[in-house]
Amino acid sequence: MNALARLGTTRVALAALTGVTALYFALIVFGNVTDYGTNEQFVVHVLAMDTTFRDPDVMWRAITSPAVVTTAYVLIIAWEAATALVLITAFVAWLRAGGEETARRLSVLGWVMAVLLFGGGFIAIGGEWFQMWQSSKWNGVEAAFRNVVVAAIGLIIALGGRARDQSPPRP
Repeated sequence: MNALARLGTTRVALAALTGVTALYFALIVFGNVTDYGTNEQFVVHVLAMDTTFRDPDVMWRAITSPAVVTTAYVLIIAWEAATALVLITAFVAWLRAGGEETARRLSVLGWVMAVLLFGGGFIAIGGEWFQMWQSSKWNGVEAAFRNVVVAAIGLIIALGGRARDQSPPRP
């Protein structure tokens, strides 16, 4: 029962979710660096809007400049790497005794970074601005949504758990 009391806590749940999310982002970065061309093609086609309905009213948004595409892709990888580092640092902080506040803040920061990338970058900009939702081959909206949900769950637990953990004990 003592082990259950220690393992069944908000701290352990947050540590586990932080660790899984950190691993996921580290693997994303590893994949993007070691197989650069595959996901580069995703960025190329989304920005070029070449597999959308090609509506003339929105095609002016398309970007086909190789320099801009490369810059966008490198910035995405850099953001993913920074997110991975923040979450790895948060996970290590969760494992250390007494570092709960630092761990919580770093986890929140990492999950906010994930929401900004996947919600702001992929769903809003890629999905709507570049009409990615129209593409049957290069549509990453559903995958991006899954990532936003995982990050949002982490944020809810981290921010909701903090309020609950700080409330006075009941008599």
